[in-house]
Amino acid sequence: MKVYLAGPEVFLPDAAAIAAQKKQLCAQHGMEGVFPTDPRPDTDATLERWYAIYLGNEADLRGCDALVANLTPFRGPSADPGTVYELGFVRALGRSVLGYTNDSTDFTDRTLHSLGGQPTRNAAGRLVDGAGMAIEEHGLADNLMIEGGIRAANGLLVRHAVPEAARWSDLRGFEACLKALAAMRANG
Repeated sequence: MKVYLAGPEVFLPDAAAIAAQKKQLCAQHGMEGVFPTDPRPDTDATLERWYAIYLGNEADLRGCDALVANLTPFRGPSADPGTVYELGFVRALGRSVLGYTNDSTDFTDRTLHSLGGQPTRNAAGRLVDGAGMAIEEHGLADNLMIEGGIRAANGLLVRHAVPEAARWSDLRGFEACLKALAAMRANG
């Protein structure tokens, strides 16, 4: 089983080391991990670099049986948008999607913190930002479409707190997803 390893780790200075650790954990569970920065021998040198990366990642997504996404908030209160796109893409293919976050704080609280200032409620009782736009209040790890997609795929979202120093290196949630994926595969 090939598993796409989605997440913002590609931006880390030690991305290759994290990729190797994740791939090793996949192998321990009888799976092959595919990391977004894996070399691709058939890259078209005439394409702009960003577009070649996109096409390569899309090909990898199509070639994998499942996806495990690191949904730890990245550069704001929500998960990395590229990771979320990949999760939705694989979900639309009808494949297994699972995720984990190393931040157990509710999305609502992270959103309010990022906005600064005091939240208010509109006439309908909805929590709103300074522009009067509603803020999700569902007690979820992130936007409801992310968690909904995982649930609809019978996947798993692992949510726990880790010390800030281990935010990007703690792989317990990742491994819990691999264990769940192995159990799903074993149960047909």
